[in-house]
This record gives sequence, C-alpha cells and structure tokens, in this order.
Amino acid sequence: MPRSGSSAGVFATALRNRSLLLIEVAWLAFNGAEWGVWLTMTVWAYTHGGAVAVSLIILVQLVPCIFISPYLGAITDRARAGRVLFFGLLISGLSMGGLAAAMALGAPRVLVFVLAPIMNVALSIPRPAQAALLPSVVRTPLELTAANVVSSWMENASVLIAPALTGVLLGLGGPALATGALAACTLVGAFMVLRIPGPRPLTEPGEGTSLTAEVRESVAAVWRVPAARTLVGVVGSQYILVGALDVLYVVLAITTLGLGESGAGYLNSAFGLGGLLGVAITATLVARRRLAPALIAGILTAALALGVLGIFPTVIGAFALLTVAGLSRTLFDVTGRILLQRAAPPHVLGQVFALLESLMDAGLAFGAILVPVLVGLSGARAALVGTALLFFVLVAIAWRRLRAIDDSADVPQVQIQLLRSIPIFSPLPAPELEGLARALVPVEAPAGATLITEGEPGDCFYAIADGRVSVTKRGRDVATLGRGQGFGEIALIQDVPRTATVVALTDVSLYSLEKEPFVLALTGHAPTARAADDVVAQRLEELEGI
Repeated sequence: MPRSGSSAGVFATALRNRSLLLIEVAWLAFNGAEWGVWLTMTVWAYTHGGAVAVSLIILVQLVPCIFISPYLGAITDRARAGRVLFFGLLISGLSMGGLAAAMALGAPRVLVFVLAPIMNVALSIPRPAQAALLPSVVRTPLELTAANVVSSWMENASVLIAPALTGVLLGLGGPALATGALAACTLVGAFMVLRIPGPRPLTEPGEGTSLTAEVRESVAAVWRVPAARTLVGVVGSQYILVGALDVLYVVLAITTLGLGESGAGYLNSAFGLGGLLGVAITATLVARRRLAPALIAGILTAALALGVLGIFPTVIGAFALLTVAGLSRTLFDVTGRILLQRAAPPHVLGQVFALLESLMDAGLAFGAILVPVLVGLSGARAALVGTALLFFVLVAIAWRRLRAIDDSADVPQVQIQLLRSIPIFSPLPAPELEGLARALVPVEAPAGATLITEGEPGDCFYAIADGRVSVTKRGRDVATLGRGQGFGEIALIQDVPRTATVVALTDVSLYSLEKEPFVLALTGHAPTARAADDVVAQRLEELEGI
C-alpha cells in the first residue's frame, strides 16, 4: 500500500471512498467549466465591444457575487450541503446553457450581460457547499486532509487543462460551442453528486427568522471567532494575487517580454503547471499537525517569485518564477482551507466558506484594478514588486495570529459530522455535539472480532466510521449496521446488560463514547432524549421479534 505522504498514497486514501470520488470528479468538472467559461465570456465581450466590454463583463459578473455570497453560505448552513452542491451545479449548468443559446442565436447583447451575473452567482454556490460537505463524507481526519489536497489538485489541473481545451472549442465553433460544452460538463457533475445529500443541518433557523437576519448572525458568529476571522482574511487574500496576474499575464507578454497575445496564455499555463507540481509538497500535509509554517512559506515564496520577476524580467525567468508562484499558491490555499475546517465553528462552516467566496470575488476585482494603476504609474515591473510587497506586509501582520491558530485549531470536524448522521445525536446543539465529538476514542477492529457480547455489562456506545457489523441475539441475526450508525445505547440508557452481540463482518473503524458523557448528553437535552427513546424502542422491538 502506498504511503499516505506520497502522491499515490493521498489519491488512494481519498478515492477509496466512493462518495468522495464522485465529489472530486464533479469538482474537476465544475472548476474546468468555471475557468473555461470565464475565457469564453471575455472572448465574446471583446468581439462585441473591445476592451471596455471585457471590463464591463468582468464587473457585472463579480460585483453581485461579493454581496450575494454570504446569503448562499446561510443557505448551505440551513440545508443539506450535498443538496446545495447539486442545485448549485445544476443552476450553473443551465445558466451556461442559456448563455450558449443566446450567443448561438445572436440574441441582443444585453441578454448576455443579464445572464452572465446570474451564471456567476450560481458558480459561487458549489465552493462553500463542497467545503462544508467534505467533513460529512470522509471517515477519518486523515481522509479529510487527503480530500482537501486532492480537491486542490483537481482545481489546479483545471487551470492548466481547461483554458487549452476551451481554446480548441473556441477555434471550432466560437464562444457558443465552447460555453455549451462547458454547460454539459457542469450538468454531468451535478448528477454525480445527486445521491450525496450530506448530513442534516446542525441548527434549524428560528421560526420567522429572515435570511438577512440569519446572514447577519452568521457573519457576526464568524467575526466573534478570531481564528475564523483571521483565516478567512488571509486565505481570501490569495485572490488579489490571482486577479493581479490575470492582468499581468497580458502586460508581461505583450509589453515587457515581447511574447505577443498568445504569450499571455502560455504564462497562465505556467502558473497552472506550478499548481500541479504542488502535488509533491501538498501530499506531505496529510497527517501533519502543524500547518501554519507551510501556509506562511507558501505566501512568502509566491510573493518572492513575483518580486524577483519584477526586478529581473526575462522570458525563461518568467516561466520559471510563475511556475514557482503557482506551486506556492497551491500550498497557501490547501493549508489555509484545512486550517479553516479545523478551526471554524461547525454550525457556520458553510458561512465561513461563503465569506471566503465573497473575498475571492472582491480580491479578483481589487487585483484587476490595482495592477493597471501600478502599471500606469511605474510600469509592469513596479506592479510585480508592489504586489509582492503587499503579501510581505500581510505576513508581518498575521504571523503571530496564524501560529496561535495552528496551536489551537483542533475542532473535530470529522467526528462531529459522524455524530450528526446518527439519529440519537442529530438534535444536539452545536456546543454539546462538539463536546461529545472531543470525547470520542478511535477504535480499530479486524473482521471477526467481537465488539460487545450479550449479557455483559455495558460501558460505552460505538459509532461506526467505516465497515460493517452484525447484530445477533441468542445466535440469531437481528441486523447489519454500517457507516453512520451506532450500537450499544440500550445498555447505557436503561442500565441493563448488553441485549445483543455485535461482531465485525469486515475490518471496522469505530469511535467509542464512554457511558458518562453519553448519558449526560441525553439527559441534558430533551429532543435528544426523545430521539434516543425512539431508537431504543425500535431496537427492542427488533430484538423481541427474535
């Protein structure tokens, strides 16, 4: 078996999980479509109004998302993340299809300018939903880290491949054909995640609570957590770099390096190639406790690469340094997102990533505005150095906070999501659920192992993270249980000996919960007690039927 810290080992760890495999393939389709459609829209705009139309199409797509993304995060937190991901991909695909039809039929340009922001708002939905969904489908914290690494690889692969494939489609049939093909990819991704609804919402919105009020409360909740506030700001800042480079590729290629218009695409691909080369480095993040040093190294290395390019601009140096910048940005992005999933409050995880989505759009817009100003004042070389200095200042401001976050970021997201999938615990409020998650103890058992024996005293409850177990009473089969289910509650709730025997049918990964925290959780929360009574009644009915 490959080592978990190797590239093959990370893929094996993440993709043995079927649900995770479907999510990652859908993620690849989504990211490819997102990058490709950005290109098709700018090409269409340029042919229908030149540079002014390009600037306008960018602004009409980005500005609405800056303000709407927090609402999308609130929807993610009050609904099943998998459902939000599906509908986000579905609406994105349908709106792309509408744009393709408008282009092909020669509809009035205003219609395209109306549909474009609708499509871009839809494209803002999958990212926070996917980030909120991952902890609910993985089985171990190791698998969560591997899933984030693979997601980043998929995203960087799309940066490298999608523009090239879109270019081929543009040559064959123009923006209409390219946009239609990208719409089809997105719709395929939507149907891949259709059967992955995700866990129940951690908290239900209060009666009569408006979405605006919920957004305000969620933003306030994120703001009250210094770790989440700092990480959202730091991770979101990377999009200033991306937005700046979107402009600098063109300026460098045409003005500074003399590569012509096609050179901008080649420089963009060098950045994407760097992201793919980050595979070897991000693989080492799996199972690593400390992530702040890697995050800081990623920021500083990307900034240093831009600064050196500004001071010594050469063709070979540009390709090499942009590759380094792409690699470092991948390291920056992956470590930041993992830390966010570790440190963010579980009940506002979707909101955290929606705020990050807002900052992404704001950062892209800010970078795209900042660079032309710097270029106009002092040229492309000064713009590169100025962008680099911005990130050195960021590190100087956030250094101590990032180290402190790294020391304390241990929110057990995987265990929380597992407990949420078990009916007994799903009614628990967020703080109590997190407390129980921290009390869980991991247990591994081989196939054939007896986990509890009928007639013995009961001292703990078991939650199944992976594998299957058989429940028998007096030697007769009662049930087969698997991931997201638990056993052992009857003896703890009714203070009686074990009522059945449970044997591992396969190698199983479980979490055990001692009797005291289990009983305290049930007795201290009425809805949970009622849910437990319902489960016990159902189990006893099954056992009495033997």
